[in-house]
Amino acid sequence: MTTIDTATITVELPDAFDPRWNRLPGIQVDGRRITIDPAEYFFRFESSTWLVADWDLVKAQLLDVDETTESAVEQLALDFIKNHGESSPDAARVLATAYGVYSYLFREEHLAGLGLPQVTADHLRMLREAATLMALNKIELDGHISNVGPCWFFPAATSVVFDLDDETGGMLDEVYHGGWFNEHRRIESIKAHAALGGRLVHGCQSVPDQTGGVVAPYGASMANFRDDLAEFKSVWIEQVYAHRVTAAE
Repeated sequence: MTTIDTATITVELPDAFDPRWNRLPGIQVDGRRITIDPAEYFFRFESSTWLVADWDLVKAQLLDVDETTESAVEQLALDFIKNHGESSPDAARVLATAYGVYSYLFREEHLAGLGLPQVTADHLRMLREAATLMALNKIELDGHISNVGPCWFFPAATSVVFDLDDETGGMLDEVYHGGWFNEHRRIESIKAHAALGGRLVHGCQSVPDQTGGVVAPYGASMANFRDDLAEFKSVWIEQVYAHRVTAAE
């Protein structure tokens, strides 16, 4: 593990998180309050700054803006980040921003038209919580992955915290990084992720294979990201699964 000296991260969010997050090392959930010890929580923690933009500003100035033949939605998001993004050492701000982003993206009004009857409101809550914590993961412009926590391995982490089987965990992973399989929601995702300084990328292929996701800055090297990702995942996935609670427990 690589880590830097840093203070404990504490944030109070609008809604209570599932207390079973306490099964993972370095994280303590007490209702709406989340406390993270980076030295215990992260597998790799090399950066304590994140690129963020004000979520209220994103809602007011970006979410309702339509792309044109001259400016694609990705360009709109990139321009917004250039104009309003800032580097912040405040991990609590990152988590609070992420919770706003994912409360918007995984809102229940989408369920009726999703075409995935197996996805429930409770699943959306799980997605909101896990994705919020994933916002602390970080990739640099050169493609190097500087921060990796257990939620990088989405199906493994959700199986530990929410007692999900592999099939359900994989399904949620697909919903998380697949833009809900709909272009309208993909566009929503691109705009909303401007608040977290980039766009959501993942390392999986056609099916979830624990290769994870991260909000990457525009311009980051995807080739280096892929190579870095391939080197570290297997040992850390095993460490996440080691905290799985069995029926006997």
